[in-house]
Amino acid sequence: MTLNIKTITLLSLALAFLALPACETMSGAGRDIENAGESVQDAAR
Repeated sequence: MTLNIKTITLLSLALAFLALPACETMSGAGRDIENAGESVQDAAR
């Protein structure tokens, strides 16, 4: 049973390390989309 807990723990840590860069990527994408929207608004004025 401890082997299963260790496996789950290692998988959870691996997923956390993979998720951190993904969050940064999404944050950057959000900024890019916001900038594009502002450009469209400026062009419409």
